[in-house]
Amino acid sequence: MIRKWRRLDEAGLEVFQIAPDAEGFRATSTIVHAGAEAFGMSYIWLLDQGWRTRQLDLRLSSPTLREMRIQRAPDGWLVDGRKEPDLVDCEEVDLSATPFCNSLAIRLLKGPGALTALYVDLPSLQLLPSRQRYEVLGDKRWRYVDLGVAEGFEANLTVDQDDLVIDYEGLFKAVE
Repeated sequence: MIRKWRRLDEAGLEVFQIAPDAEGFRATSTIVHAGAEAFGMSYIWLLDQGWRTRQLDLRLSSPTLREMRIQRAPDGWLVDGRKEPDLVDCEEVDLSATPFCNSLAIRLLKGPGALTALYVDLPSLQLLPSRQRYEVLGDKRWRYVDLGVAEGFEANLTVDQDDLVIDYEGLFKAVE
């Protein structure tokens, strides 16, 4: 499945593809963000059968090339092979430049609830635990409430039959 999202707040586009692999799913993407802090990025996001992150490989150009690997470990997360004790309570990854991560949270929660996300800020690549809440508004409609890094931020989300975002209020919109 291929999905394209355009940014609504600044110039930008993401071309995303997800397909089954031997251990679950493999999502690949290229993002061009032409906003105030312009950057290009690609990622390979490996998921298990339940759409939980196994590994996320990031390749960021802003203006120099930087790479990062985030891996789920039995007792937390590894970043470039190092244990990150500050991230041990994080349940899933939230990559700031894509609405795909909202699909992971929605699938994890399976209804209204809250989780602590491993928030990856772009283009800084700063990693922070961040509390988030999801509220059900109706069929395939959700309300995202940030209780952490961007406390006070809220947005309505509409997802498709696969729980992929098609409309993220004020930030992203799926395009043909």
